[in-house]
Amino acid sequence: MPARPTKRGVQTPDRASVEPVAGPNALDAVDRRIIGLLQRDGRRPYGAIADHVGLSEAAVRRRVQRLRDSGVMQIVAITDPLQLGFGREALVGIRVHGDVRLVADKIAAIDEANYVVMTAGSFDLIAELIAVNDDDLVHLLNDSIRSIPGVTEVETFLYLKLAKQTYTWGTK
Repeated sequence: MPARPTKRGVQTPDRASVEPVAGPNALDAVDRRIIGLLQRDGRRPYGAIADHVGLSEAAVRRRVQRLRDSGVMQIVAITDPLQLGFGREALVGIRVHGDVRLVADKIAAIDEANYVVMTAGSFDLIAELIAVNDDDLVHLLNDSIRSIPGVTEVETFLYLKLAKQTYTWGTK
């Protein structure tokens, strides 16, 4: 199964190659409560989750495995790039002439690009980059992205301060 980078560099299966649970309506209230508990503490024991949701530990284990196998949920460590010495984060809008998928694949292969999406609108692609400093960001933009055949324009939006970042959409 092909993998793709996601927020903070975690590799996940390509969404197109994963058998879905059958959409948001396929999750019941217990699934959503399990997801919510794991979003608050991904290391919470199955027994503690079972106590909260009213199932056996084995039933919780099976549900978590089903959610993971279907691609609905991952359990990962989320790091703060600033705490790890990465002082510059930026969102980059990219315009492309030609096959956008080829350019997206090349940008997705860049280690410092942790989020790459094809979009409709004024940009063909949007990527999130994490760099150690401004010099590294300049290198990424000029040598790694602008040099890709088909890239016609790059607009960079530097992150000044993170106002909100949440992972709670699975419980709604």
